[in-house]
Amino acid sequence: MRHVLLAAAFLLSAGFAHAAEPLEGNWKTASGETATISKCGNAFCVTLKTGKHAGKQIGKLSGTGGTYKGEITDPAADKTYSGSGTVSGNSLKMKGCVMAVLCKTQTWTRL
Repeated sequence: MRHVLLAAAFLLSAGFAHAAEPLEGNWKTASGETATISKCGNAFCVTLKTGKHAGKQIGKLSGTGGTYKGEITDPAADKTYSGSGTVSGNSLKMKGCVMAVLCKTQTWTRL
């Protein structure tokens, strides 16, 4: 019986260790394109899947539990900003800032 409980505890903890972060998945951007956010190394890469800049990585964020920080690139201007993302349900609030003062926020929707 004890071995069964230990095995069950191990399987449950392994399942939690591999659970996806809320940030991972496909998102509809504010401009209507689709972006995929997936694990890449110790961070999460943001890659456009549709639109004029399809295939371009436009961000890299690190964090857990719904709050992430890193860099975001505006693909049209090809400028990179310090950025953050906050997940709340099926919404992702993406924020990019220049010198932490001038910021622009967009809300993306989970697909």
